[in-house]
Order: sequence, then C-alpha cells, then structure tokens
Amino acid sequence: MTKSSKVSQQANQTISMEESPDPPFEETYKNLFDNISNENDSNNYENLFLVEKCELPLVDLDQLNYGDEFERRECKRKIAKASKEWGFFQVINHGVSHDILAKMRMEQVKLFKKPFNEKMDIDKNLNFSEGSYRWGTPTATCLRQLSWSEAFHVPLSDVSSSRGLSSLSSTMEQFATTLSELAQQLARLLAEELGHKSNYFKETCLPNTCYLRMNRYPACPISPEVFGLMPHTDSDFLTILHQDEIGGLQLLRDGKWISVKPNPQALVINVGDLFQAWSNGIYRSVEHRVVTNKVKERFSTAFFLCPSYDAEIQSFVEPSVYRKFSFREFRKQVQEDVKKFGYKVGLPRFLVSSH
Repeated sequence: MTKSSKVSQQANQTISMEESPDPPFEETYKNLFDNISNENDSNNYENLFLVEKCELPLVDLDQLNYGDEFERRECKRKIAKASKEWGFFQVINHGVSHDILAKMRMEQVKLFKKPFNEKMDIDKNLNFSEGSYRWGTPTATCLRQLSWSEAFHVPLSDVSSSRGLSSLSSTMEQFATTLSELAQQLARLLAEELGHKSNYFKETCLPNTCYLRMNRYPACPISPEVFGLMPHTDSDFLTILHQDEIGGLQLLRDGKWISVKPNPQALVINVGDLFQAWSNGIYRSVEHRVVTNKVKERFSTAFFLCPSYDAEIQSFVEPSVYRKFSFREFRKQVQEDVKKFGYKVGLPRFLVSSH
C-alpha cells in the first residue's frame, strides 16, 4: 500500500470535510506523497527515532526574585550559561499563573477544534490580520519540507485591538502581558551578564511588535516520515514556549538531535537569531524541530520577543561577527530564501565576511 493510500484511508472518516478540524494535507500535497520513494524516505527519517531524551537546564526563578545575593547571582549565571551552551533552558516559578496557562490552553483547543473551513475565514471574525491562520508549507517541494501542523500567528497589536471581543482575545491578552514581562526580564538579565546595561530591549521590543503563535500538530498517520515543524531557528530575540505533555520538541546539540522531555511546571525558553547577532555569537540560536505523533495531537503556544521592523541589530562588541542589519531586512531575506530554496538560511547571510 502506498503512503498516499494509507493517508487517504486514515482521512476517510465519517466526519465530512466540512466538519473535520484537520487541514486537508493529503489532498493539497498529493504530489509530494505520490512522488516519494519508500526506500529513500525511510532512510531519511529513521533518525527521528534515534534521539536521546533529555531534560533542559532547569532554572528556578524564585531564586532570582526572592533569593539572597548569592542565589540571585547563581541564578543569573545558570541562565547565561544555558544560553551560551544550549541556546535553550526551562524556568519554573516563572510568575505566569497556572490559571492563565490552563485557560489559554482551553481557549486554544476550542479554537482549533472548529471545522477547518471555518478556521480559514476566522481572521476577520477575531479581528486578526489577514493570513494569521497558517497550515502546512505552501513552498514545500518535497515531503521533508512539509510541516504537518496548523497555527494562528498573531501580532500582539491584533490581540490588544480585539480586546473584549471574546474570551479568547481577553485570555490571549492576559497570557501575552505576563509572558512579555518575563521575556523582558530575561533579555535584560542576559544583556547584563555580558556587561551591557541598557534599555535596549524595553525601547525596541514594544508590546505591539511581538507575536503569539498558537500551534496544533494533528495526529499524523505517516509519522515519523513528515515533520510537525521542520528544522529551523527562530527569527527573534527570545521565544517562550508553553507546551502540553505529548512531547515532540527536539533540538540540535553537538551535531545530534535531542528530544526535550515535557515538564508540566516549566516554560521553555530559547535564544533567537537576533540575540545571537546582538551578543556577537555568545548566546546561541539553536536549530530545533517538532516531530509528529501517529495517534496523538499536540498543542503549544509560543511568545516571540521581537523588535520593530526598523530596529537595527548590531553587536555592541567589536570586532563584530555580523554586520549591522534591520529586522525588516532580516525578515525579507528569510522570506526570499524560503521561497527560493524551501528553507531558511538565516544568520550566515549576515556575517561580516559574506558582505
């Protein structure tokens, strides 16, 4: 039986297409399933199983907020060390209440469970910018470039403008406000650990320039032969992730993919491209991906600490590894590369030596 027919069989449910919440991956990307060789595909993807499970460096922010001078110093050191060595860490006692996280998850699940056709037109009903709802990978030229997921990628300016319209929008605003405060605190701390005290992040990463992204990874009948989210780095300063207990997040460390164990008490933090450039390569923006699950769907919500499009990213250390660039220029280059190659090139485009 071919992969395409296996997917078709799974998709042939009693629920009609009009009522199903799942995007029509198999119908839309039929040529990708039809053109792939079974043998090559299994070789390419068998390494998704051959990964170590690990727990990310864990930081208790109670030490930072309520500890004595030694505990505060030690907490800051741990955050900076993880950002240099891993590019990822997780925090507990982070100040985001369990109620807000639980309510955000409930609202998100409710939104994603709406019929697919309804989600396609939902932007205007929720006062979100056109194109906030995304699924699959329109630029994919092979199965390996296809992301088996759907998302609402929402600028915080949309969240505040839709205030009070629904329980979803008010919950999103609460969630974004608390995560924004946490992101600013961590960015300021990481800058100070490099000996750079300034209001840079407060002045450039304004509430209306950041983003929330609600993700759903539907169960995938051909897992693990397609990614939930293909390998990438984040185009921001910091990302804060709240994920469920299903797992699927993997990161690249020392040339090997490592599977991150979900911790229900923790938020996952990772360094983005802009922070790597700003810190002159001291903090690391690490490649990561999400793998699919054959039987279970997965939900996560991410907050992205981003500057305004015109903000200039420049290392405060000389000689600088990266040339000065604006966030607008970076985004434009990423979009061009994805369109041309099917993947993001990112920071190597902005090395001083390549200019």
